[in-house]
Formats: sequence, structure tokens, C-alpha cells
Amino acid sequence: MTIGDHLQSFHGLPVYAFPGPGEKPVLPEPEGFAWRIAADVYDAEEEWTAAFARFLDTVDTSRVRALIVGAWGEAYDSDSAPVVEALLGARDRLPALRAVFLGDMVMEESEISWIQQTDVTPLLAGFPELEEFGVRGGSELSFPAVHHTGLRRLTMEAGGLPAEVVRGVGASDLPALEHLDLWLGTPDYGGDSEVTDLEPLLSGARLPRLRHLALRNSEMQDAVAAALASAPVVARLETLDLSMGVLTDEGAAALLGGQPLTHLKKLDLHHHYISDPVLDRIRQTLEPAGVELDLDRGDAEEDTDGDGTVWRYVAVGE
Repeated sequence: MTIGDHLQSFHGLPVYAFPGPGEKPVLPEPEGFAWRIAADVYDAEEEWTAAFARFLDTVDTSRVRALIVGAWGEAYDSDSAPVVEALLGARDRLPALRAVFLGDMVMEESEISWIQQTDVTPLLAGFPELEEFGVRGGSELSFPAVHHTGLRRLTMEAGGLPAEVVRGVGASDLPALEHLDLWLGTPDYGGDSEVTDLEPLLSGARLPRLRHLALRNSEMQDAVAAALASAPVVARLETLDLSMGVLTDEGAAALLGGQPLTHLKKLDLHHHYISDPVLDRIRQTLEPAGVELDLDRGDAEEDTDGDGTVWRYVAVGE
């Protein structure tokens, strides 16, 4: 699977793509949309920073609540540092901003693992009232431990999330965070974290308001599931998402054999490698308790080499 569509909604708002140079449509009310600002990847008429400057001069940005950063030109060759700098430079003109997504690109613009990111935590420091932050792309991504009292949703999408980033999230002080979504990925694309790196998140000692935890798109999904089987944080969750990864009978059995999951509102395991008998056990255990289940296999298919080696894949890699 690849990412083929841009975000259609963000922060509870529909997305409006800010027009390119020369276009003069009637613009919508600023607070009613998440504004997507992007530069063309090939033969661009203007750079992203120029498009953003035009946005600041055209829209009443004092009323803008959500911003989506699309392609900043050839994002596989240039990182997001100028974008971060431009956003920070305009913070006084964005007093109502509560949500930022950095890197909304589809495969035709840049494969997810090619997107060059940077240290994104200055955005959290610069926008202390930010409630939602998302970033796509793990290459050169940095997230040292941060303190932020307003952030409620944090999403990091990658074909491989660096271990230092995972550890940075785990060491952060985010007392308001309710929703955490990490695409751990595969070592082939920089996802070098281990289950031990998740311990601060699983122990329950941090993130007191966390209710929705997604640790997905992971090659080590069985080990993650086994760790969650006894993780204290699970008891206070409403949603647990282990989708998009290489989850097999081993991990599913460990999850079923651990602490009860009947308190969950939803368990999402879509894109998995679980056998039908174990899927039946999951249904029989959780459906009577009213837990919503997503057990769709999707395009998760095994490949077998001539020597009998079985290959399984995360949903989003390159």
C-alpha cells in the first residue's frame, strides 16, 4: 500500500487547498477549513515559502485554526527546516492556530520514506496552544523530549520511525495528550526502534490522559502485542490500534492471553497475518463485550521464497 490521497479532513475540518499563483477564486471563511499550502514538485511556479507568504497576505490568518503543509518542492532532496522557520516567523499572525500537519504528500510527490524532515519540536515550543500535530516522513526526523501542556493529538507517519524519535516521544511531558499514533515501520526504511524504547509509553507513568494508542505499521508487531498484554497503560485506553503491521498468530495469542481487553471501545488490527481460527477467538472473546473490531486483512499477503522463507510486509514502507 502507498499513500495515494491527500488529507481530506484535519482537526475536524474539511481541507481547502490554497490556490496557486494567478488563481483568484472566492476564498472560504478562514476558520471553517484546514488550509493546505503546497508547492509543485516539478516545474514549480513558486517555492513553498513564497506560497505561504502569499497566503499570509491574502487570508485573514488571525482566524485560521488548522494548517496542512504539503510538498515543499522536491522534499526528497530538501528538508522541512525552511518550512518550520517560516511557520515560526508567522506565529504572531496565527493566534487561533490549533493544528498543524507537516508533510501531506502522496507517492507521486514523494514516497513516504524519502521525505526529508527536521527537528519539528520548535513548532510545539513556538505554538504553545497547539492541540494537534502530525508529521509524515521519518528521514532525518528529530523529536527530542518536549514539554507541551496543550497538545491532545500527536501523529507520526513513517515507513520507519527512528528509535531516537520514539524515545523522544516517550520522554516528553504531554499531560493533555489523548491520542498517540506512531507508525513504527521497518529497519529497511529507518525504523530501528525496539520494544524497550516503548516502555515509557506502556508503563502508564506518563501521558495521564491517553485514551487512544496506535503503535502500527510495525515489523515487530508481535513483540509490541506481547508487551501490551501486560502493559499498565492498556487499562485506561478506549482504542488500541495495532494495524498495518506484521501481526501474526503469535502476537494475537499473546494479546488474548494477557490482561482483559473487554473494556476497549475498539481494537483495530487491520492488515494482519492472523489465521482464521485465531481471528475467531478474538471475535468470541471481544464481540460479546461490545468491542468494535477491525480485522480486515486488506492486502497483507505472504510471499514464500524457493527455500521456504516466508516474507511478510508492513502496509506502508517505501
